Amino acid sequence: MATFRTSQPGSAADPSAPHLILVGLPGSGKSTVGSALARELGRTFLDFDAEISRREGMTIAEIFATKGEPTFRQLEHGLTEELRELGGMVLAPGGGWVARPDTVALIRPPSRMIYLRIRPRTAIARMGRSVAGRPLLSRPNPVAELERLLVERRAAYESADYVVDVERVAISEVIRRIVAAVRA
Repeated sequence: MATFRTSQPGSAADPSAPHLILVGLPGSGKSTVGSALARELGRTFLDFDAEISRREGMTIAEIFATKGEPTFRQLEHGLTEELRELGGMVLAPGGGWVARPDTVALIRPPSRMIYLRIRPRTAIARMGRSVAGRPLLSRPNPVAELERLLVERRAAYESADYVVDVERVAISEVIRRIVAAVRA
């Protein structure tokens, strides 16, 4: 199986700089913001779901359906272990990554965590039809499910080094706020 190192030839990961980890509910924009933030800062971007899906040869929904959520969380944990040897990247783990303190503790500190705060209803609206492909949200009432997840994860999200409201903010402004915070 390919590892992160072998799948990222010429990675610009700098072990002397802390990772920037974007956390938040599904639909908060972790992947979109992460990619743009990495470009702005000249860093490598890694979307955990994309990397895990590539390694496993199946979608996240298929992993949940065939192997279960505990296996998925263990795959996230393993990827996080690999990343503690690197640095300087912008990381976008899944929304539930923060729910495992043992996983978060692998790279934080020194990594800095940034919470992209959004209301569940807004997150669902942003996801549109793609909500059906999200294993934890493919239930009769996805807004209620996201509200439940927020209650469970709120303390972990709010333990972030920076909290950025993404509710009604253009992506360019979100990037500007994050850059200002991490350079301060």
